[in-house]
Amino acid sequence: MKNVMEYKGFIGTVNYSAEDRVFFGKVEGINDLVTFEGTTVDELESAFNEMVNLHIEDCEREGKPAEKSYKGVFNVRVSSDLHKKVAQQATAKGITLNQFVKRALKRELHEENEVE
Repeated sequence: MKNVMEYKGFIGTVNYSAEDRVFFGKVEGINDLVTFEGTTVDELESAFNEMVNLHIEDCEREGKPAEKSYKGVFNVRVSSDLHKKVAQQATAKGITLNQFVKRALKRELHEENEVE
């Protein structure tokens, strides 16, 4: 089960507060904190869509990008044993560790898209 919503290329994470009896979420992949909530799934979805639209409008008005920019560089923490195995496999294939990881990520995205 995925606890995310998608609208206009934006993703919102979804949670539930049993204490407050409300669904709530946050728009991910942006530089601002944008949240939404609802007591029903329909209310939650409507609030998410509304907040995405408002975020886009605010960014256009302020002349800033609506989505977070990504540098293309990130750290991945793995066990030393996995690191060794991946490095050895990359060497055996005649590619860099970076190329190996890029291929693995692309393969994972491709397989994920085939399932949906």
